[in-house]
Order: sequence, then structure tokens, then C-alpha cells
Amino acid sequence: MKKFLSRFLALALVLVIGLMGCTSAPVGMTGNYREDTLALVSSLRTAIELPDDSPNKAIAQTEARQKINDFASRYRRDNSVTKLSSFTTMRTALNSLAGHYSSYPNRPVPEKLKKRLEQEFAQVEAALRRES
Repeated sequence: MKKFLSRFLALALVLVIGLMGCTSAPVGMTGNYREDTLALVSSLRTAIELPDDSPNKAIAQTEARQKINDFASRYRRDNSVTKLSSFTTMRTALNSLAGHYSSYPNRPVPEKLKKRLEQEFAQVEAALRRES
């Protein structure tokens, strides 16, 4: 009986730990696509517009990269949002910014990229207003 009980307890622990690991949502993502997208746009604008000599610039860039990863992992396989124009435009902007941060981590975001990102963010916001 002891052998059965110990195996049952071990199996139960494995199942609980396994299920807890599978159900965790990215930190900061609420699951509401519209709210998450608008919050991400706002935080990315803040990170991009910080002056180059700001002491918080590196922290803001790190947080921006983490939020980009969280957003992508949360919504890239959600079929209800992947076909939305706001999502495809947002992914384009996120890929551009993440690519810059990966390739040039110590360089500021160029003005040309900032302008393009701002245009894409405006398109995302307009698409979210239309789609809701």
C-alpha cells in the first residue's frame, strides 16, 4: 500500500507542476488583445523617445524587448487576431524594432526607423478603432 501511495503522490505532483507550467500567461498581458496592443504601443513609444543620454534608456530597451517577446508569444498563434490588419502591422513594427535592438544594442534608434514606427503605430491604433 505504501508503494502505491508514494507512486500516486509522485504522479500527482508531476501533473500539478506540469499543468502549472503550461498555463502561465506572459507577464503583463491581460488576454485582451486591444488593451494589450495599445499598452505595448504606448510603452514602445516611451522607450523610443527617451533621449540617448537618459540613464533609463538601457532599462527601457530591455523592458521593450521583453514586452515584444511577451506580446508575440501571447498572440502569434491566436487565430482570432492573426488575420486582423492591426496585428499584421503591429508584428511588422515589432520585428523592425526587435531587429534593431538585436543587431545594434548600443546604438540609438535611427530617425528613419522612428518615423516608420510612428506611422505603423498610428495605423495600428486606427485599425483597432475600426475593428472594435
